[in-house]
Amino acid sequence: MTEAAVCPVPHENRAHPLGAPAGFEEAIGNGPVKMIWPNGVEAWVISSYTGVRQVLSDQRFSATREGGPEMRTVGEPILGRPQPGNMNVLDGDEHLRLRRPLSRAFMVKKMNEMRPRIQQIVDDHLDAMERRGAPADLVPALCLPVPSLVIAELLGVSPEHQELFQSTAREMFGKNGSKEVYDAKAAELGEVLVKVAAEKKALGTTDDMIGLMVNETDFDMEEMLMLAIGLLAAGHETTSNFFGLFALTLFERPDQLEILQRDPSRADVMVEELLRYTIGRLGGAGLARKAVEDVEIDGVTIKAGEWATVTFRANLEETLCPNAGELDLERKAVSHLGFGFGPHQCLGANLARAELQILLRSLFTRFPNLRPAIPVTEMDFREDSITYGAAAIPVVW
Repeated sequence: MTEAAVCPVPHENRAHPLGAPAGFEEAIGNGPVKMIWPNGVEAWVISSYTGVRQVLSDQRFSATREGGPEMRTVGEPILGRPQPGNMNVLDGDEHLRLRRPLSRAFMVKKMNEMRPRIQQIVDDHLDAMERRGAPADLVPALCLPVPSLVIAELLGVSPEHQELFQSTAREMFGKNGSKEVYDAKAAELGEVLVKVAAEKKALGTTDDMIGLMVNETDFDMEEMLMLAIGLLAAGHETTSNFFGLFALTLFERPDQLEILQRDPSRADVMVEELLRYTIGRLGGAGLARKAVEDVEIDGVTIKAGEWATVTFRANLEETLCPNAGELDLERKAVSHLGFGFGPHQCLGANLARAELQILLRSLFTRFPNLRPAIPVTEMDFREDSITYGAAAIPVVW
């Protein structure tokens, strides 16, 4: 295959809220295809497992966003350019300069040390949910506050600013928000972070991420603020949505929920399967890269200057495991793409894993009869956000 037709596909029209956008699977069925983003920008969509890995790791693709398709439905991106401290849009040495000092804060050993504290935060919120009684909404009761508190502690920011973290994240990850609103929220959060940074500088603190950044790196204040805001936002927004989608997936598959409840000690492996399946099933295109040279992928040539986006529908490719299109919590862990791949692979993957494992095991052990209060298909979902998820998850027990 050497050429592909332009194929516009709706990005906000799902036959089932846990499934791919209407027409998406058919569009990508024969390999790379050009699709039109809602803002009219054209980009190749790469859907094979090997193709996705190549786009995300090949130095002939750049993560810089100049002139690129924004993951938004209207207008300009909220984050203006230039974006000092935004690792997601940098390549090579400049990307490594920002990422390398922070990576040690997310190492497996550090995350294992945090597990007792994460468990305490989860238990406190489950206690509060139980005291209030049914019905409950998992999003404000558990999905949002737990990751917010965890990432705030990792950065070294007081939890009293939790609502500010969440509202800034909503603006940061929203597709239809205004730059003015985001700038106002970011400025408010920036004032808090500047004070926190000054305190840690005076004390020489290095046991949290802001202390590490101000005392052991060459980051300037603007870079530090962008990194901290980005970590606060991404650190709770993605994990919150992942866990909500996990719960909904299990409600839809009681046979798989039974497997979890029968052996919650395997929550670590089950989280990997849920990541593979849930993210793969949602489909859709994301993570844009710009070709800086001609590159051949899956039989098509992506020319220098053209854009490629990847779809994690690749997680359901049959080459990965038997019956890859099915959820199987008894399956051994599969090398999925749920956290991306290559130099920009999710910095907080180890933290997200720890949180998701503890949340999954704890919620369904504490509430073995937990069930949705209304059908999943009648729940509200966040189509206005780059990170798709449920707006509310009403439950009873």
